[in-house]
Amino acid sequence: MTVRHTLRATVCAAVLATAAMAAPAQAQDRTPPATGENAPENNAPENAGDSSILVVAKQTRSATAIPASEIQKILPGVSPLKAIQTLPGVLYVTADPWGNNEQNAQIFIHGFAGNQLGYTMDGIPLGDQSYGNYNGLSPQRAVISENVGRVVVATGAGDLATASNSNLGGTVETYSSDPTQMFGVTANQTAGSYNTSRTFLRLDTGNLGGGGTNAGYLSVARQKAKAWDFNGWQGGWQANAKFVHDDAVGKLTLYFDYNDMTQPNEDATVFFKPSAGGTATPVQLYTPYTKPFFYSDFNGYRSYINALGNSPAAQGGNYRNYYSDAQRTDYLTYARYDARIADNVTLSNTIYFHHNDGAGVVAGPLGQSITTAQPYLDPGYASLDFRCRFGANGNGVLPAACAALPAGPGVINAAQAAARGAALVAATGGSGLITRTTEYRIDRGGAITALNMDLGDHQIELGGWFEHNSTTQWRRWYAVPAGNPGLSTPYIRPLEVMQPLFTQYQGEARINQLQLHVQDTWRVFEPLLVQFGFKTSAQWANGWYPVQPRLGSLSGLTGGLPEGKINTLKWFLPAVGATWDFNGHEEVYFNVQKNLRQYQAYLAGGGGPWFTGSQTAFNAFANDGKPESSWTYEAGLRTHRTFGGGIGLDAQINYYRVDFSDRLLAISTNPGGIAGGQIAGGTSILVNVGDVRTNGVDAAFTLRFGRTFSFYNATSYNLSKYRSDYTSAATGIGGATNSCIGGFLVVGGVVPTCGKQLPGTPKWMNKSVATLNVGPVEAQLVGDYVGKRFATYSNDASVGSYFLTSLSVGVDLPAEMLGMKKAKLSLNITNLGDIKGVSTLSVGSATNNYSAYPIPPRQWFLTYSAGF
Repeated sequence: MTVRHTLRATVCAAVLATAAMAAPAQAQDRTPPATGENAPENNAPENAGDSSILVVAKQTRSATAIPASEIQKILPGVSPLKAIQTLPGVLYVTADPWGNNEQNAQIFIHGFAGNQLGYTMDGIPLGDQSYGNYNGLSPQRAVISENVGRVVVATGAGDLATASNSNLGGTVETYSSDPTQMFGVTANQTAGSYNTSRTFLRLDTGNLGGGGTNAGYLSVARQKAKAWDFNGWQGGWQANAKFVHDDAVGKLTLYFDYNDMTQPNEDATVFFKPSAGGTATPVQLYTPYTKPFFYSDFNGYRSYINALGNSPAAQGGNYRNYYSDAQRTDYLTYARYDARIADNVTLSNTIYFHHNDGAGVVAGPLGQSITTAQPYLDPGYASLDFRCRFGANGNGVLPAACAALPAGPGVINAAQAAARGAALVAATGGSGLITRTTEYRIDRGGAITALNMDLGDHQIELGGWFEHNSTTQWRRWYAVPAGNPGLSTPYIRPLEVMQPLFTQYQGEARINQLQLHVQDTWRVFEPLLVQFGFKTSAQWANGWYPVQPRLGSLSGLTGGLPEGKINTLKWFLPAVGATWDFNGHEEVYFNVQKNLRQYQAYLAGGGGPWFTGSQTAFNAFANDGKPESSWTYEAGLRTHRTFGGGIGLDAQINYYRVDFSDRLLAISTNPGGIAGGQIAGGTSILVNVGDVRTNGVDAAFTLRFGRTFSFYNATSYNLSKYRSDYTSAATGIGGATNSCIGGFLVVGGVVPTCGKQLPGTPKWMNKSVATLNVGPVEAQLVGDYVGKRFATYSNDASVGSYFLTSLSVGVDLPAEMLGMKKAKLSLNITNLGDIKGVSTLSVGSATNNYSAYPIPPRQWFLTYSAGF
């Protein structure tokens, strides 16, 4: 944010070695750049050909700023989160090359998962990035990729002023570019693998005059690409508009974003590993590399399932759905005024609003959802003996327990079971399919303010953030009419073309956030800078269910879903740190900070107290629970050296330790969902599984040989271990057992997590970037090594390491001869070696099984960029 520029006077152009994409000579400039919206790289797209990378130190916190030019080298249109994957300590994986698909996106930074980090765009909070988000949107939906000015990543602990209630660990701050001061038109066209087409257009007005500077831009992006492993088209429309008025009194910024996204999704494969001495069944051993959908082969899918809508028994949880998709529409706008009250005093005030509506859709076999459908669609369900109700993938099949019962009330025979199953098929459209949706609404607005005072040796910042969020989630079920399959496609929201068969539940939440902070940056004497302050974090959350699920339709639920308020008020979260500049080349720093993650007030799934299986469990959290918190300790050494002949070296080594307290784990009562297994869903048992201790080291360097060649390499080691076992029989807060039984087997309900690595996050990572510039040609080779990752909480299953490479080659064309300001042709190839393996892990079990998405195959993209 612009409001924080006085606190970022210490800038080291060497941190993490020009990090993300290994820059040439400009990275040697140690002149402190402007930050926030005033940063020079924000004057893109004219600077898109400038290869400089600015790396800011944020005083005592290490952070790397990646500018637009380096982001677009990765792949034009790439997600801001995908752009940071080469930074040390960062793991970002997804099943599409742009990093846009949110269903299978996964990020870890220093062992913290995606929803334990903080995210902003131009300082506006983006929520916690959970799939099916209730409090924000992804960075790629908040700003068009080509309009990103830079992305700033703090891998340790975020700045106190970051507007986030989830940043236990680091932060990812995305900034949109400012309008240019000259009139111009930018046009980019990308074509490539799987019929990819991406079009980007931007019109800059230039300075319109009228006192001070007045400039704006309008831009639009359209992307369409076929999924690589099924017949689905992913993409959508996005538009941005920005206006900036700047004069001696202050700066006014107006911003608007519209995004309409449709993403047909793929399913993960469920893997099973038997316990020691055990064996796996043929069904458990059926683990296809991909699980492509049948869409749009409607008749083929009806042949795949049987007449009662049951999927092939031999495929178990790895059955195939007809299709799945995520559809999201967002409107985001803000207005900011930075007032220059005096030469040494600035006051910034921002107001913002975000509206989202969306739907997550799965169309699949009726039999896999029969435990939910039967309570609503079978008129005689309530009178059935519970042992005679259909089980998963058993529509119309008489349960064995029922067949063993003597005749009596509620007991049926095989013929009656088949008749009931046929009636359920008829009630859901006669196709043997059913569609499940999770439909979303978010309306949130807020205000951010900050007062900066430059008092010589002391630079003081006071600020605050307030947000009110009104959010709703609906779980609805729809028919799939056999006579009109055109009503069931990944590109139509079911509610737009038909009425739901039933609404299983509806959750409403009202959430107020308040965050205040005070910070002093004190130049004690020339080499020593000390920074200290604190923030508050307060949340008032109220959740209730206007529509409760019917008894028997949601596993783990004995009564209604819990309702009520949880207020969490933490008024003192301190931070202190310092830097010591030895000689203008070497600098040491440290930072200590406490952070808190507020409870998730999401009412359509696990992760928060409102979707536990009972009111009693909810009340336990409301009265005695503790939200997750962490103490982060970080220290490091940076160096920046230049030698003769244009040779330069930037390097940093960073040690960190995190004491993570009150780790919350949502234990699903019906594992599966879109990631694999059943889609009927269930409540979760939310338990406090104790503490996690993290120790890690990042080391990175960039070696430059003038503007011709540079080599960047970063190695990361992360050891994040649970400090206690937990009991799988827990029903509320007390999940940690304070034991350490060891081994991999669950003994007496105790899950042996003590001393085990957090699943999903590798111990070792290595990133390399080699860049060669020869005349108008620039080539860049990127290598990304991800070490072994554990896939269960007990660490009895894991996925192997992988090393991926990608290549980009750009050629500056003679623009003036073509009558243009600039012209460039670039080729990008992802997964150059066409490596197979596991990208995203879906971890949900203590032992034996997990779900995983595959690594996308090699793909190529050709982009022509023109400026007029």
